[in-house]
Amino acid sequence: MRNLILLGCAMASFAGLSAQKPKADYPIGQRLASYKTFTLTTDTLAFTTAEKTCLVHLIKAAEQADRIFWKQTYMDKDQALSGIKNDTLKRFMELNYGPWDRLNNNESFVKGVGDKPLGANFYPPVFSTEGIDSVFYTDIFSPYTVVRPFNPQMPKPEGEKGKGEPKQGEGPGAGNNMPPDHELQGSAGFGFGLQPIPSTSGSMIATQRFGTLYEKEVFKMVDELNKAAEAIEAEDRDFAMFLRERAGAMMSDEYIHSDVRWLELRSHLDIIIGPIENYEDKLYGAKTSYEAYVLIRDLEWGKKLDKFVAMLPELQAGIPVDAAYKPAIAGPSEPRLDEMGNPLPPQDLGPIEKPGFPPIPRPESPMSQLAVFDVVYYGGDCNAGSKTIAVNLPNDETLQTYFGTRRSQLKNAMRAKFEYMVVPISKELINPKQRKYIEFNGFFSNVMFHEVAHGLGVKNLVTDSSITCREALGPNYSAIEECKADVLGLYMVTQLWEKGELEGSLENYYITFVASVFRSVRFGAASAHGKANMITFNTLMNSGAIVRDAKGLYSVDMKAMRSAIDKLAAELLTLQGDGNAQGVQAMLDTRAKVSDALKQDLARLEQANIPVDLVFDQGLDTLGLGHYYQEPQNGEPGMPGQQPSNGQRP
Repeated sequence: MRNLILLGCAMASFAGLSAQKPKADYPIGQRLASYKTFTLTTDTLAFTTAEKTCLVHLIKAAEQADRIFWKQTYMDKDQALSGIKNDTLKRFMELNYGPWDRLNNNESFVKGVGDKPLGANFYPPVFSTEGIDSVFYTDIFSPYTVVRPFNPQMPKPEGEKGKGEPKQGEGPGAGNNMPPDHELQGSAGFGFGLQPIPSTSGSMIATQRFGTLYEKEVFKMVDELNKAAEAIEAEDRDFAMFLRERAGAMMSDEYIHSDVRWLELRSHLDIIIGPIENYEDKLYGAKTSYEAYVLIRDLEWGKKLDKFVAMLPELQAGIPVDAAYKPAIAGPSEPRLDEMGNPLPPQDLGPIEKPGFPPIPRPESPMSQLAVFDVVYYGGDCNAGSKTIAVNLPNDETLQTYFGTRRSQLKNAMRAKFEYMVVPISKELINPKQRKYIEFNGFFSNVMFHEVAHGLGVKNLVTDSSITCREALGPNYSAIEECKADVLGLYMVTQLWEKGELEGSLENYYITFVASVFRSVRFGAASAHGKANMITFNTLMNSGAIVRDAKGLYSVDMKAMRSAIDKLAAELLTLQGDGNAQGVQAMLDTRAKVSDALKQDLARLEQANIPVDLVFDQGLDTLGLGHYYQEPQNGEPGMPGQQPSNGQRP
């Protein structure tokens, strides 16, 4: 079990939201200008009317996931932005989902606001499990609950403000971003969804599941997903079934079944939606944040990648680490045929038997896939600060073991980061003799195999398979896992290039990777990806794989690079497999640091006005689909506009 400590979230109170002012010495305008605006769009002229209508409702559902994330990380969006007259401050607040600069180590940029609570709004401002029986830890550390002080009082009438709750236009006090009791208890009445937990210490806590805590947004999300399913059912029954199952999961907070159905999809339209990643919980790394991606599949690009999935077992077997840290993984099985060559029905292998896991029948082989999409909408966690350009899901270790994962490459956002960041960075920091090797194919492949590499290595401790690496390493797991994926991604690139499976030269991949490291290091120490890249960069520098000359230009030593990759891969896999939390902390303390020389080089990128990251122009109007949606009347959910419904292309 985790060792829990008393933690005070040092967040200073501040005046009413209408009085929020930027810190006098914080360069908000400069920081805002460091983001490059990029339009998320796709060719909807080729879509059927059913696809357009479905897409509209997918985006409306994603908007609700975005609103929930505001509540998880700070407070209700409308309340947070209400009364802010400074347009620059307001826009920067929107980009960061609160008053902390996500790409500058979560520095506060609003006058009177202190440090961001490590546990965001997932835990009380002062949290201890002293006196609480460990039998309750499962609920306390569930990915889908909020922990808060328990106040067993009756809910107040609608509109009545209780003691300690913010008045209209006021901000929260120190660490008091939790919703009021009557909101937490849900609309069904006192105690609905609340699980009070007894304690011998005199303090009481309670947990509440996401589906009831955020029921207003969840109900709207469910309604939109069901409408999307209704719109597309005649053309894509499998996608419609997934949307309905995911809608049910939103209300029950049981996501396993819908994750399995999502893995089976090969649909033109797609969506990733729900409480998924645990990056926001920097206290225990347990709680998940809501996010959403609305996606358009690129079938042509995806077909090129299918062969790599079949090679995973061989690549896993060759990882340069002891056998205990690279358990065998199953590849896709050949379809079983009868004597006439006809496919046989799947074998009944019985249910997966694991405590707490639903009795889902085991598949004959994993359903892993590499997929390529254009993304047309980001919402919530994935849109906060640095923007995700590839996704490896689901995160559940048991699902990964039996069913595999889908590695989704977001090609349009990926190309934007390459053109607006990687290429300009290489012109500033990479030795001119090696700049010719910077290319998009290398960038795309590095990012793709980073996601594939999440599936390699171990998921559970080698000494105790009942404990996952995620549980053992807690909030530091994400940074080490991202670092592992970077390094094993390069290992895979090396192996596949040597087998003749990848185009170009090995320099294309290694040198493009190094140029991209500078891009990710700029995300700062508050980002798991930023920490991961700093560990990788410092390790490669210390080993001589990356060399900096007197002019501050970097070159890659190809021979030293290959050796350093193997050594770092073995080190990371061993730390994970052993659940060595002390070793991981030591690595972060010594190698997740920005040296003075690197600070100077990063300052050059800022002086050259190279964007730090992207901010998106997105939504229905951007796609030209605003007329397909009518705003809700009298509080009722919106309905699609009156459009032909015969499924014919316009």
